[in-house]
Amino acid sequence: MANGTLVQKLWNYCNVLRDDGISYGDYVEQLTYLLFLKMADELCRPPFNRPVIIPEGCDWNSLRKKDGDALEVQYRKTLDTLGKKSGMLGVIFRKSQNKIQDPAKLRRLVELINEETWVGLDVDVKGEIYEGLLQKNAEDIKSGAGQYFTPRPLIKAIVEVMRPEPEQTIVDPACGTGGFFLSAHDHIVKRYPLDRDQKEFLRSRTFKGWEIVDSAARLCVMNLYLHGIESKESPIIVGDSLLSQPSEHFDIVLTNPPFGKKSSITIMNGEGKASKESLTYERPDFWATTSNKQLNFLQHVRSMLKIDERQNFGGRAAIVVPDNVLFEGGAGETIRRALLRDCDVHTLLRLPTGVFYAQGVKANVLFFDRRPASKEPWTKNLWIYDLRTNMHFTLKTNPLRYDDLKDFIACYNPENRNLREESERFKCFAYDELMKRDKVNLDIFWLRDESLEDAENLPDPDVIAQEITENLGVALEQFSSIYEELNDH
Repeated sequence: MANGTLVQKLWNYCNVLRDDGISYGDYVEQLTYLLFLKMADELCRPPFNRPVIIPEGCDWNSLRKKDGDALEVQYRKTLDTLGKKSGMLGVIFRKSQNKIQDPAKLRRLVELINEETWVGLDVDVKGEIYEGLLQKNAEDIKSGAGQYFTPRPLIKAIVEVMRPEPEQTIVDPACGTGGFFLSAHDHIVKRYPLDRDQKEFLRSRTFKGWEIVDSAARLCVMNLYLHGIESKESPIIVGDSLLSQPSEHFDIVLTNPPFGKKSSITIMNGEGKASKESLTYERPDFWATTSNKQLNFLQHVRSMLKIDERQNFGGRAAIVVPDNVLFEGGAGETIRRALLRDCDVHTLLRLPTGVFYAQGVKANVLFFDRRPASKEPWTKNLWIYDLRTNMHFTLKTNPLRYDDLKDFIACYNPENRNLREESERFKCFAYDELMKRDKVNLDIFWLRDESLEDAENLPDPDVIAQEITENLGVALEQFSSIYEELNDH
């Protein structure tokens, strides 16, 4: 069965449960528990023969053999017991509760899942079923899962140009359901013939992530386990990665932090002043104090990268950022100047609208390498690829595809960035040129927008309305920032 059909099959049953007041999110959560128990049962049998990780009395068979009230009691006991375990199991079943109060409907869901041999399917079900359900969730309610859903073609393209290698460490400080991890894992497995030590490193030491949302962290850990990625301690930490300075550093950061400009917490760099209303905590490793989450994540990502003073070498990062990170003044300008000076900020991918579930989002992918302290700025040239101008995508009728990113991958030239060549959509901007721009504004365009040439080429009304709404939102945010700054002073 194609996994699209599997998703539809499971989703159709959700309509039955909705009549009992069970939300989409709760349904996906219950599926997480039940499907994981079923897949874990399959993985400990031939031909996989992986170690049994579910304790006896909490396994799939203990549910499958019961009915009525006994099934409901067993399910609650299973969730409660597994939620108290350490390691990956504890994260998957953290704070788990039974939301399906009707034993007959719970029994029907168990039967529905039991009918399939999930791990043995020809399609890659390792996470794709859940991603499909998350996508369905985001499409239907325009929120919820969409906040941490990154388009898979974009993830694949980012991993393709970053080219992670065996025995490199990879971190995502806002890992969501683990899309970057799964893509990086597949890239390494397919590209390199791994020896025994490299396989063990990939299994237990390559990945580490933070996720503040319990349900997303649960899906991430489950996805990793189904890919054969496991360790005694969970590689995913449930919590806010911005709370403290990194205690360990990594070769690669791949991340799409949550969109949303403001945080209730202002990060202090030891010199900044915060308003009395803000919750603050110290981050002496940061360049600037700000309540802008995106700017804080950008500073945090830089701090997470390894640095080798002797070899003038450091870790590499790819981070999705909204447009305001490129042009915002104050702390934004301070951070951009410091980033261009202290790191090699070599590539910027301008993304089109219509690729994220958050409507109207204008985002970019910023690529940079950390470098040791130097009297001279490390950034020599910033190459910008414009995938936005005259490009129109929608989530349903014209979604972003991997083929749409192939030209960017070719222009990026991951084999040798020194051999890059300019094209219509790919331009080079020297460091000195960037420094002369007002507030070191990196919101740079050069292509003529055909939609502005005449009325016949105007975008669809929905696109226009979306852009108007987004521009109003940006204006309100700017007014709010000015108001807050005036109050602070």
